[in-house]
Amino acid sequence: MRLVIDCFKLVKGQGKSIGIYNLAKNLTRHLAETNRDQEHCEEIVVLGNEYNRKDFEIPGVRFVQIKKNPLSRLTFTLWELFGVKAAAKKEGADRILFPRGYRPLFYRGKDIVIIHDLIPFFYDRYFPGVLNRVENAYIMSRLKASIRRAYRVVTISRYSMKEMEGLCPGCEKRTRVIYNGINPVPTSDRPSALKPDGPYLYAATSMLPHKNAPGILRAYAAYFDAQVREGKDPARLLLIGIDSPDSVPGGDVLSPEAAKYVTCCRYIESGEEMHSLLAGASAFLFLSLVEGFGFPPLEAMQLGVPVICSNRSSLPEVIADAGLLTDPDDVEGTVSCIRRLLEDEALRKELTAKGYENVKRFGWDSRTEQYWEVLTQ
Repeated sequence: MRLVIDCFKLVKGQGKSIGIYNLAKNLTRHLAETNRDQEHCEEIVVLGNEYNRKDFEIPGVRFVQIKKNPLSRLTFTLWELFGVKAAAKKEGADRILFPRGYRPLFYRGKDIVIIHDLIPFFYDRYFPGVLNRVENAYIMSRLKASIRRAYRVVTISRYSMKEMEGLCPGCEKRTRVIYNGINPVPTSDRPSALKPDGPYLYAATSMLPHKNAPGILRAYAAYFDAQVREGKDPARLLLIGIDSPDSVPGGDVLSPEAAKYVTCCRYIESGEEMHSLLAGASAFLFLSLVEGFGFPPLEAMQLGVPVICSNRSSLPEVIADAGLLTDPDDVEGTVSCIRRLLEDEALRKELTAKGYENVKRFGWDSRTEQYWEVLTQ
């Protein structure tokens, strides 16, 4: 069997696909390593570009650089619809894996698509107009067609599987749920200017509505006020993903006094700095409205930081009993979780221990075996 992996459209740092990029990179590496020992297939071929060659041209892989510009919208659209089909035929593909989830039109070979989430459908229903309507309609159409017509489908949570079955009844028969694998998170001993003085909550969000930055700010404002009323010193908030509370709708919920306790940073370039700040937090707060999987809470658990997490979409199955789950729309409930966790040292230790155990479920050895089972069917 010759396996072709389509990575042409993957460019690190471009678009919203950093999670997909990392999955494709890690999965390719693990498939190549295990293929050398177990001889699953004759050859692994990666269709890549000049920007990702460094990450995908690895031992056990034959890297084919496509002489086109993956940053051109027209180029990558034509590639996705037609070009990859011709390239797969040229390389003699017996199986072709699409990490981004989009298969070409009229493809009759044995293709496997990875569906990460159905968030475009979530935006179409709950936040119409936030995303470009034409582009989002195209993405929804392509996702739906890929799920319906692919030879095999992989998705990364049971929640996404349920959503797919509702969208394309019967697809469950061709679909395998394979959770994402996680890697060790790098940290650094270098001090960071972003680190607050004293105990702090670390929260992850973005400007996208489903990441729920306003909900985090509402919860912190209510927590701050409750602490002050009782004469207690509030923990500070380090909020990564936005420039300032004023940059998001609803950010004005903070009083001037509470705002002094909040530090925002839209992006931390250094992964070591970001994870070091996370490791120093008293708790991690993640109030997303929808996720296909949810890496950030698992990264916190890897670093021994107890987690307070949204109870929506895939997050309960990823978090299990290793964190406190809360309705992201329930401000009082979220405040209760924050205060309970920060004031109960025994609970923090319990959740830290459970977190370490929980992350063991997502090791790459078992992920790779499951992918080989799908790829060789």
